[in-house]
Amino acid sequence: MEQKHKIVVLGPIPYNHITNWKNEVYERYGAITYSVMALAKLLEQDANIIPVTHVRKKDEQTVKSLFKGLPGIELQHINSDLDQGDVIRTRIVDEKKYLEKQYGFMNPITPRDVRDLLNSDIFVFVPLTDYEISLETLEFVKNYSKAMVVFDAHGQTTAMTSLGDRVLKFWVDRDLWLPYIDILVMNVEEVKCSWFAKEYTLEQLESRDEITAQEIEVFARYCFGFGVKALYITLAERGCLVYYEKNGKIQSQQIAAIAEKVLLPVGCGEAFIGGLVYGWLTTNDFVKAAHYANALGAQRCEGLTYDVFKSRAETEKIIAEYY
Repeated sequence: MEQKHKIVVLGPIPYNHITNWKNEVYERYGAITYSVMALAKLLEQDANIIPVTHVRKKDEQTVKSLFKGLPGIELQHINSDLDQGDVIRTRIVDEKKYLEKQYGFMNPITPRDVRDLLNSDIFVFVPLTDYEISLETLEFVKNYSKAMVVFDAHGQTTAMTSLGDRVLKFWVDRDLWLPYIDILVMNVEEVKCSWFAKEYTLEQLESRDEITAQEIEVFARYCFGFGVKALYITLAERGCLVYYEKNGKIQSQQIAAIAEKVLLPVGCGEAFIGGLVYGWLTTNDFVKAAHYANALGAQRCEGLTYDVFKSRAETEKIIAEYY
C-alpha cells in the first residue's frame, strides 16, 4: 500500500466577526480552516492533513467539530493549553479594502509544536499577523526535515497597533526568512511591503506609487537568490502571477482567474493556498498548481458557508473547462 502524504498546516483559526459591504453580519472561524478544508476535499483519503494551531479553550471543541466528516484530518495538534486564540472583527468596505480590529491573540507557534511532525512532506505556514509563526520554527523545519515549505506572506506584512488596528507593515527582516521558504505566496500590496528601499524621505513614504511589473520581476529574482523555488502573487479578479525556475531561467506566467460571483471574500487567500498545495503535490508543476489554486479561491468566494468546496472530480472538470 502506497504511503499517504503528510501535510502540516500551521497558523491561527481566529474567531471572526465579519460585516460585509451590505451590512450583513457573519460570525465564524477562519484562516487555516479554509486551507485545511480545501485540501481535505481535494485529497479525499490520499493524505493526512494536520492543522497546528492555538485556540481559546471555549473554542476548541467547536473548531474540532468543523473538521469532522472530512477525510484525513488529524486534530490532536489543535491546542488550547494557554487559552489564547485570535479574535478579529472585520468590516469589508469592498472586495479589496478591509478595516480590521484584533483583540484576541494566539500564542506563537514554536518548534515545540512541530517536533513530532518532521517526517511530513509539506509544511504550509499561513500566519495572519507577524507574531504568530516564529522564525525559529521555519529554521527547525528546514534543518531537521526534508519537507517542502509553503509560506504566505500575509502575516509578516501585517501588524497590530496598541488599539488593535490591523495595519500593513514593511517585512523588514525578510532576508532572515527567505532562505527557509520554498514557495512564497502574497498579494500585490504585500509585495510592496516586501520590496523596499534601504531608506526613504518622508515625502517618498507618503507618495509611494503602485509597484510596477518590472519591480515585481526584480523582487522575484531577489527571492530566488535566497533559494525560493516559486513565487505566487494573487491578483484578485485577474487571477495570479507565478514565477518559477526552469532550465536555469526564471519563467513567469499570468494565470487567468476562474470567474466567480463574490459573496464573501474572507478566506479566499487561504483556500487559494490549499488548492496550490494540492496542485503542486499531485502534478509537480507550478503552473498547473496555480489552476487548482485559482479554482479553490473562486469556490471559497462564491459561498457563505463552510460547505463551498467541491469534490476532486468536480474541481478537475472546472479546471479542464477553463484551462
